[in-house]
Amino acid sequence: MERSRKIKLLLGFLCSFLPLLVFLVLCHYFRKRLRWRGRRRSESLEVGDERGGAGVEVEEEEELEAEGLVKFAGAESLTVHDILEAPGEVVGKSNYGTLYRARIERSGSVVLLRFLRPSSAGRTGEVLLVARALGAVRHPNLVPLRAMYVGPRGEKLFLQPFYAAGSLKQFLRAGVAEAHRWDIILKLSLGIAKGLDHLHTGLEKPIVHGNLKTNNILLDADYQPHLADFGLHLMLNPAAAQEMLQASAAQGYKAPELVKLKDASKETDVYSLGIILFEMLTQKDPININFVQSKDFHLPISLRNSVLDHKISDVFDSGLLNQSLDKNSSKAHGLLMLFQLAIACCSPSPASRPDTKHVISRLEVLA
Repeated sequence: MERSRKIKLLLGFLCSFLPLLVFLVLCHYFRKRLRWRGRRRSESLEVGDERGGAGVEVEEEEELEAEGLVKFAGAESLTVHDILEAPGEVVGKSNYGTLYRARIERSGSVVLLRFLRPSSAGRTGEVLLVARALGAVRHPNLVPLRAMYVGPRGEKLFLQPFYAAGSLKQFLRAGVAEAHRWDIILKLSLGIAKGLDHLHTGLEKPIVHGNLKTNNILLDADYQPHLADFGLHLMLNPAAAQEMLQASAAQGYKAPELVKLKDASKETDVYSLGIILFEMLTQKDPININFVQSKDFHLPISLRNSVLDHKISDVFDSGLLNQSLDKNSSKAHGLLMLFQLAIACCSPSPASRPDTKHVISRLEVLA
């Protein structure tokens, strides 16, 4: 009996202190949580320092762990159901994702949905930071990012407006008469330069496009160009970003000094701009796959050799050249000036390339 009474007393003593012990443990746990969260909030993260410079400073790294939709201007009424139930068709593929043309059934609007493979994307928190920065960018010559969806398995979809006229590459290869008109070529050149200039100089923190090429320039019905996929390389992991760079090199748009995409700069963007100007002037691919073994397979080299061989008439698209010779010496002068500007943009020395402001001023003189 005496032993049983002692056990009861001991249990009663412990039970009286148990709530206090639980309370102390919980206080210790939540105090650590609050300190950790406070430390996360006080840290600032400059997006792009390690990935090529998105250049947007934020105060908190946001994590989107579960399925969710982040909406930007122009997509306020969009829902997850709208995106997941939108019938679509594939219009483009790459190593890192797939591009769909889709129809939002509730509104009847046609949009572009870019699917980014989980194996190619960066961490969700990092991607979300970049997406918020890119989603805030608006300019008449840039394709706006309207929304970002993150699925339960880390899959990511980016919603952008659809442009029925297609890409600049399609326009130049379609054989339409408008592709050979000097006024259209000049309008396209100026619009592309203005879009790129906004990324480089019109934002609080500059954004490097990173993958500028005719396939990433979309046209509206008035032949106004809109630059797509700017900053997309910042959402990729290093391996996928390198694959993007290798594709750019194979197509002839990569600046010679660019080895890793994280080192992309304003100067490498301007080099790509120069290649695009050449492409519009000549109506030829930057790299002629039919002459890969030739010393002239790369467009800038081929054009330089034509000039050195006094074959300047071989440089320009025949339609543009005929217009310039048809009672209008100002067009001939304009062609030559645009050709010289493209050469300057493709200078082997990054420091010798003009900035976007200079490019725009030169183009405006020709307008």
